[in-house]
Amino acid sequence: MTKEELLLQKRFVELSKTAFNRGIVMFSDFLNLNELNILHTTPKAMFSSRYETFGGYGLSERQMAAFLPDALYYEYQYPITALEIRPAAPKFAEALTHRDYLGAVMNLGIERSKLGDILTYEDAAVLFVKEELASYITEQLSRVRHTVVKTTVLPSFQEDYEPKYETIRGTVPSIRLDTVLSLAFPMSRSKITDFIEGGRVFVNGRLITSNGYRLNSGDYISVRKMGRIMYEDIISGTKKGRFLISVRKYGS
Repeated sequence: MTKEELLLQKRFVELSKTAFNRGIVMFSDFLNLNELNILHTTPKAMFSSRYETFGGYGLSERQMAAFLPDALYYEYQYPITALEIRPAAPKFAEALTHRDYLGAVMNLGIERSKLGDILTYEDAAVLFVKEELASYITEQLSRVRHTVVKTTVLPSFQEDYEPKYETIRGTVPSIRLDTVLSLAFPMSRSKITDFIEGGRVFVNGRLITSNGYRLNSGDYISVRKMGRIMYEDIISGTKKGRFLISVRKYGS
């Protein structure tokens, strides 16, 4: 691991130790895929307490880690707030993208680690943030690009929310990571290989660098800067020994 990765791992161990020693829940900032992979691959023996992760809804990509004391028998809540960002005058609004919303919030001087996923819709966006920053963002975020916006706190957000997706069906020679990604993304197998071996592909939050990694039904695969899919299942076999499979390819 790099020096930065070792420092992050040390931070996780310290949070775990504090949770155990003080008997309280300790939370990390929002973690990206690489950081979550470091957390999940850290030997369990290094932790004094167990942990769970969550990012505001079940399929969130950026998540916080909660380190839990062994004697925890009460319910706890993650310090995550969902904000809705909506054009003040929809008739004059621009077509805003994920990058537009993220840039506008970070221009307020907020670090990326304090922000979770951003879900974009045709006429609005939902942003997950650390609870302590919710008031500041709602007061200060008034414009995204040239569009005047209104930012409000959502009282709740559906935990079982699933982002919109398209279903892709096609045949593959095997249920390997590279072949399934080749079906979902319009790229050559060699390009897919570069992505996998280059550390850009995660399966269920864990970094996978083997092209031949065999997928199981329900596995979520994230490709950094490309998107996320879910391998559903084999629909049927073909006479030529191939497999007809189904994949969900997620948008926002």
